[in-house]
Amino acid sequence: MILKPARLLIALTAIAAAPVMAQTLATVNGKAIPQARLDAAVKQVVAQSRQPDSPQLREMIKKDLIAREVLIQEADKQGFGTKPEVKAALDNARQSIIINAMWQEYLKKNPVKEADVKAEYEKFKASRNEKEYHARHILVGTEKEATDIIAKLKAGGKFEELAKVSKDGSANNGGDLGWATPSTYVQPFSEAMVALKDGQVTDKPVQSQFGFHVIKLEGSRAGKVPSYEELKERVEEALTQRKIATYREELMKKAKIQ
Repeated sequence: MILKPARLLIALTAIAAAPVMAQTLATVNGKAIPQARLDAAVKQVVAQSRQPDSPQLREMIKKDLIAREVLIQEADKQGFGTKPEVKAALDNARQSIIINAMWQEYLKKNPVKEADVKAEYEKFKASRNEKEYHARHILVGTEKEATDIIAKLKAGGKFEELAKVSKDGSANNGGDLGWATPSTYVQPFSEAMVALKDGQVTDKPVQSQFGFHVIKLEGSRAGKVPSYEELKERVEEALTQRKIATYREELMKKAKIQ
């Protein structure tokens, strides 16, 4: 994986205040850059990007640290560090770094448990028991047009051919709407669709706010739910954010705010 510059910049910003150690990485205009700063940056970059530690990575980060030191010295010389807007930005960055460190420590002590992730997945799975339907439709502007199409179908006409007059994008695909749950559609359409048997066509036009529909049900099946392994990471992240939000609300309630 190639490390993106923006991600590298964030990592370097986070370790910019690393303590000076005896070993020096480089000296810029008499000011030493400690080796510990490079080690901290490499550790963070590896953790964030899963890119392995390597001489190439260390050399890239070393060059960036030196360039940043050259730039910060020039910026300080020009007085940018004393500008009010820069001080405000620095204060905001300081708050963010410290708060993030607090979150990390809180989550270490209060981790999301595997059992919680599995329980949340089962709740999600239970809520997704809605059947899926594979339907086709022909949308026209008047009831008479729809009635005429139904008559042609009963006389042996092919749905896919007649669907070419449909007033929506499905006209180019034989009226095919693919697999979807009833809640995907407006109520009159979904009610008529679920009442059909596989292969059956509505025997009268179905009116919605879009016009008049002739609907054919190709098939139905149980709703498909992604596996636990597919959703595990997303569920764990959602529970983590929920845990942080709960802790934040607890602190807000305890605070004396006037």
